[in-house]
Amino acid sequence: MIRRDLHEQNRLAWNEATRVHNGHKRDQAEFLRSGGSTLFPEELELLGDIHGQSLVHLQCNAGQDTLSLALLGAQVTGIDISDEAISFAQQLSADSGISGTFERADVYDWLAQAAGQKLAFDLAYCSYGALCWLSNIDTWAQGIARILKPMGRLVCVEFHPLLMMFEDDWSFKYPYFGSGQPYSWPEGIGDYVAEAGAALAPSGYLSGVEHFANPHPSHEFQWTMGDIVSALLGAGLGLVTLKEYPYSNGCRLLQRMREIPGRRMIPPEDIPSMPLMFGLVAEKVSADSVRQ
Repeated sequence: MIRRDLHEQNRLAWNEATRVHNGHKRDQAEFLRSGGSTLFPEELELLGDIHGQSLVHLQCNAGQDTLSLALLGAQVTGIDISDEAISFAQQLSADSGISGTFERADVYDWLAQAAGQKLAFDLAYCSYGALCWLSNIDTWAQGIARILKPMGRLVCVEFHPLLMMFEDDWSFKYPYFGSGQPYSWPEGIGDYVAEAGAALAPSGYLSGVEHFANPHPSHEFQWTMGDIVSALLGAGLGLVTLKEYPYSNGCRLLQRMREIPGRRMIPPEDIPSMPLMFGLVAEKVSADSVRQ
């Protein structure tokens, strides 16, 4: 089941949060125009050489990573549910002079429409806080399989689902095996850019709005590593790479996280090392591999 009712509430929450997040970032167009990039080494390693390849960035947020991918030579299309995010991405593309196509849509609607139009891409990409907004992991994986060319790849770098078990103070509170059930947050999407500071603002950090309170609730969905990998395999994609990382890139996900070189965040000293991110590459072996 696809929970479009909850997706709609998330759209409103993201519209509010996106405006605030970008208010903390100094002249992003100039940063990209001058060759700056918002990508981290982990996704660059998994992506490899993407020059000349067609790439769809699913849940692209405000387009900074999408345009950074374009600077590597990819022909990029970015999809996001937030009106504010897509409007910002389109303006950022125009202001930076970096070519990219951006479309506002629920990812499920876009995948179905793209498959109906027989669109095909060399690469599908998603990263950092994308999978927790998916209300049906199997339908998502099947949709990706249908819009990839034979031998096309999905590249995903994401926060580890283990983190969904923790309250902000590192106490255990939530089950790991959530079976895709929604967690609802009345306070909505917060200002994680302010919490991370310069680590999420490589163009330069600005104070922007302080003490942001989102007027709209948000809803997240818990998927285990087994859920994610099984969905991709069930859609006919072959797992090529699966990595886990003991740090999170840019985002200070929980209280007291420590920043180390490379804009990476690790747990406080009294918390043992654990996987905080994962990266995967899955490949469409042939046109016949997609299961209906």
